Amino acid sequence: MPLPSPIAWTPSRAVRILDQSRLPAEERYLELGTVDEVAEAIRSLRVRGAPLIGIAAAMGVVQAVRADSAGQGEGARDSLARVREACRTLGATRPTAVNLHWALARMERRAERALVEGEDLTAALVAEADAIWAEDRCMCERIGRLGAELLPDGATVLTHCNAGALATGGMGTALAPIYVAHAAGRRVAVVVDETRPLLQGSRLTAWELTRAGVSCTLIADGMAASRLRRGDVTCVLVGADRIAANGDVANKIGTYALALAARAHEVPFYVAAPRSTIDLATPDGSYIPIEERAPAEVTGFGGQAVAPASVGVWNPAFDVTPAELVTAIITDQGIVRPGEIGRLERAG
Repeated sequence: MPLPSPIAWTPSRAVRILDQSRLPAEERYLELGTVDEVAEAIRSLRVRGAPLIGIAAAMGVVQAVRADSAGQGEGARDSLARVREACRTLGATRPTAVNLHWALARMERRAERALVEGEDLTAALVAEADAIWAEDRCMCERIGRLGAELLPDGATVLTHCNAGALATGGMGTALAPIYVAHAAGRRVAVVVDETRPLLQGSRLTAWELTRAGVSCTLIADGMAASRLRRGDVTCVLVGADRIAANGDVANKIGTYALALAARAHEVPFYVAAPRSTIDLATPDGSYIPIEERAPAEVTGFGGQAVAPASVGVWNPAFDVTPAELVTAIITDQGIVRPGEIGRLERAG
């Protein structure tokens, strides 16, 4: 079965997304025709994953101007103002994923250039969003090819959250090497952390892998250290939402604990991410803003309470894994040690 396609254009250039909040029970698609609808979808995790958030936001900017007849002439400056407002609205949805702000900055620069050069603004923005999408697809493929070299026949990979096709514009980041190795006929098995509190591992990664015919075993997050202790895990492979200049990695909450367990059991800990996720303007992990989400995500699930209503809740969406716990970072430009990322080319 082909990998899922979580995002697409409609014929009228609205944004069509797979509502990931409903998986695996329901495969439902939504059509988003306004900036506010795209922002809500990102904020509510209907669309998620750092690279895919960037793509969705870029497509969301188009919604600010697609009703214009041409995006030219006297109304062009008004259209540019709407683009800038759209970028502010979309940029406020999720603070940690750097791909979001990287993509929005590209869209704003493209709008400014279109105005100066007298281009059709809507067409220019659609082309830029498509370029961001196509670039991510190529980056995923390169990450897959490079990372697959780290997975011998018979490998068992432990992963956390979802960094597959549902999180990107292509085959994924952390799951891409697994898909490439599987397609090449290598036996690769995956141990999937459920990823509390929203279960992106059990709801999304396990769903993706089983559809693709990749052998996988689901475990609760608290079982990961015990599984590593068994000695049958070849490596840990996770994605990232932002990588600081010194190699510190922000990823889904629980990643730090997994990295500590991997270090304790001498299991390689790899991070897979496109160059656009590396933020050289952020010196180290202490400067990465960590999104805190609603208490209800922890106190209930699926409409059912799992904790007393009055209990206090701390619910960070991400944690930071120090660079010294990361064996290597698999990027589209090569596999590097955390201290070597400064030599990578800047993303566009």
